[in-house]
Amino acid sequence: MTERTVAVVRAGALTTVQDLGRTGHAHLGVPRSGALDQPAHRLANRLVGNPGEAATLETTLTGCAVRVGRAVTAAVTGAPCAVTVDGRPVAWGAAVRVPAGAVLEAGPAVHGVRSYLAFSGGLAVPPVLDSRSTDVLSGLGPAPLADGAVLPLGAPHAPPPGADAVPHPGPVRELVLPVVLGPRDDWFTAGALRTLAAGGFRVSSAGNRIGLRTEGPSLERAQDGELPSEGMVLGAVQVPPDGRPVVFLADHPTTGGYPVVGVVPGAFLAAAAQAVPGTPVRFVLRSPRFRPAVQAGGVP
Repeated sequence: MTERTVAVVRAGALTTVQDLGRTGHAHLGVPRSGALDQPAHRLANRLVGNPGEAATLETTLTGCAVRVGRAVTAAVTGAPCAVTVDGRPVAWGAAVRVPAGAVLEAGPAVHGVRSYLAFSGGLAVPPVLDSRSTDVLSGLGPAPLADGAVLPLGAPHAPPPGADAVPHPGPVRELVLPVVLGPRDDWFTAGALRTLAAGGFRVSSAGNRIGLRTEGPSLERAQDGELPSEGMVLGAVQVPPDGRPVVFLADHPTTGGYPVVGVVPGAFLAAAAQAVPGTPVRFVLRSPRFRPAVQAGGVP
C-alpha cells in the first residue's frame, strides 16, 4: 500500500470522520454535524498544516489505530491519551512524522471522551452537502469506522508551523453550562427553574453525538399537553417527558416537539463533548432580556 491513505487497524468504540459540519441545510431537515470539540479539531489541523475545515478522525473513549500508506505528518489532540507509532511512544498534542506503512495509535482517553487525529492533507472522503462529516442521526457522510476500512488522504496544504506550547486540558470536574432561557421556559414552573439552577444533575452514559443526556431531578411542567414540532438549534436544552434536560449537540434533529427551556451558547459545548458519564452538571440561568448597564464611555 503506497497510496496516500489510512487503513483502519482498530476502529475503537465509535470513530467518525468530522470537519466543521454541513451548515446552511437545516431548512431541509439536515443537521449540522461536525466535530463536537471544534477547538481540539482546529488545533489538530493547525499542527499538521491543514486549514481548520479539513476532515479529521474523532474517537470516543477508546481511541483507534490506523496504518498510513505513505509517510505523513499527524497530530492527536482533544482528550489526552497515549500516542504511539509502531508501538513506540510519541508526543500527544504535537506534529509527529509517521513513516510509510507504520501504525499510528491513539490509546484510550486518560480523561475526557473524544480525541482528534489529523493528517497532513486531511481525510479526502467524498463530501456530502459540502461536508465530509459523519452524521450518526441522518446517516449522511461516511459510515463510522470499521476495522479494515481504507480512507483517502488529500495533498498536504502547507508545512506544519510548529508550536511552542499546546494547551493540555485537565479533566472536567464539573460541567458548568450557561443557559439563555427560552423559548419555552414558560412551560415550566418557577420551582422547575430553581431546580434547574440548583445543580444535582450528572452526565448520563446514555448521551451521544446527538445530545448530552442528564441524570438527576425532574423538571416540573406548568403546562400539560403536546407542543407542535418546532425548529431546534445547536445547544438547545430540550426536556423530554421524564423531565431530565438533554443538551443538543452537533448531530441533533432540526425539529422537535418537546419544550426547550433554554439554549447553551455554542462556545461552551466543547466542554460538554469531553464530560465523562457521572460528571456533575451545573446550569447557570440567564434571561434573554438581561442587558448589562453601560457606563459613560460605552464600557459595560
